[in-house]
Amino acid sequence: MTSLVAVSAYVPTTVSIESLQDELGLSATQLRRFRRMYGLSDVCRSSESEADMLLGAVSKLDFLAGQEERVRYVVRAKTMPAASPYPVNPMLGVREALGLEHAAMFTVTDHACASGLLAVDLCGTLLAADGDPDALALVLTGEKAFTHSAQVIPDVAIMGEATAAVLVGPGDAQDTMLGYATTTLGGPGGEVILDDEQAAEFRRIYPGAVADVAREAVAAAGLTVDDIAMVLPHNVNKISWVRASGALGIPRSRIFLDNVGTTGHSFCADPFLNYHTANGLGLLAPGACYLMISVGLGSTFSAMVFRK
Repeated sequence: MTSLVAVSAYVPTTVSIESLQDELGLSATQLRRFRRMYGLSDVCRSSESEADMLLGAVSKLDFLAGQEERVRYVVRAKTMPAASPYPVNPMLGVREALGLEHAAMFTVTDHACASGLLAVDLCGTLLAADGDPDALALVLTGEKAFTHSAQVIPDVAIMGEATAAVLVGPGDAQDTMLGYATTTLGGPGGEVILDDEQAAEFRRIYPGAVADVAREAVAAAGLTVDDIAMVLPHNVNKISWVRASGALGIPRSRIFLDNVGTTGHSFCADPFLNYHTANGLGLLAPGACYLMISVGLGSTFSAMVFRK
């Protein structure tokens, strides 16, 4: 079994989307659409380096203190393949600062913004193969929106710079993964950088593809959608989840959207940011089943079911 041993979040200062209008090249019409239709108000922005932002998340991971020797893997889940010029690798400094030089370290980017769920599944597989019930893996998510193409998905989302740290373990004491499903559709609408026609196709397939992968993950967990107490989505915008709610057959009230308007879409970190917030608010009762969903440009749709 794979479990989330602990999850922490680092949310930098937020700024209004209006303050980013010139930087992002948004028209007044686009700005109104983001606010009024998509539910965006503020997004996270940080003057810190990506390494410092990741360390900010790990610093709040209280469970890790004194358990560093148990960490066998440090996995960086990213949307953008690289954010630093070769041969600079900020993760080397992060691993050293955390005292985890003994741990194997690698990055996954294959599923774009769904790579965080991929990393959790991969870590669970590696830990199970190792056979050490006390071993842990540390997954680090979230990144800098360092170029214009990384700062905004036209007419879809504005990117935020919050980060999350996730400790993954091989046991089933809490937050146990029950099912995982992922699919990469490719084809029309499957490009990473979309023109207007491709973006329209991606929006068209989005609700059905989200519903299909979510049902697959729920079925793999031996459940039905009626068993899902809460959906923890990626924070692209509210209107896309209203549409997905109808396709999936889960009431809008069970989709946690509180962070959409205050963090922006923080790359792979979103489901874990939402877990951290919802759990802190007491919205995830012991024994409840919840569903994480994330979608990566390139048309990768992923869903993961957990039992609290």
